[in-house]
Amino acid sequence: MQDIWEGLRSMHWAEAAAVVCGIVYVVLAAREHIACWLFGILNGLFSVYLFYQSGLLAESVLYLYYVVAGAYGWYAWAYTKRPDQSSSRQLQVGEWRWPIHLILIVGGVFLSLLVAWFLQNYTQAQMPLIDAHTTVFSFIATYMVTRKVLSNWIYWIVIDAVSVWLYASRDLYLYALLMAGYTLLAVWGYWSWHRHYLTGQTSRG
Repeated sequence: MQDIWEGLRSMHWAEAAAVVCGIVYVVLAAREHIACWLFGILNGLFSVYLFYQSGLLAESVLYLYYVVAGAYGWYAWAYTKRPDQSSSRQLQVGEWRWPIHLILIVGGVFLSLLVAWFLQNYTQAQMPLIDAHTTVFSFIATYMVTRKVLSNWIYWIVIDAVSVWLYASRDLYLYALLMAGYTLLAVWGYWSWHRHYLTGQTSRG
């Protein structure tokens, strides 16, 4: 607790702004509110700066991707074309079949190992193996959010739980605390989206 308190006292302005925007993003995403993407973009911009300064290079690239994904997610959630292309409707929660997830997991692990090798041999990145895995699977999970794939929350539960340790090891205690909160919010997000998935309905966007 002392380390967390000291982290709060010495917290960088970008870290504080990113934490606030990140919490608002996850809460609104769990509610399927389209405004989540605005806060996701802001969270990404603040975090790119912060992680670059902390030597987590893969995380910096990840949050730059979040900025781009935020713009795409906003568009994707706004509408999706019907088969006849004559009108549009709001994107609803869906799910991918298990073979797709198997391919994503195997491919994600393989790609993570390649990224970790590159980071270890050609950069000054800290903890390249864990950094690479959380980064690659966050890319995957974020795209799943933009398409409203239900199981994105399961991916996030694992990613966020691992990130608690990753950030704490780099003295980013507020981010570690944030990831612990994200883990709980991801559980809530899965429960909320699962209800909409079963009923075929979606929240206001």
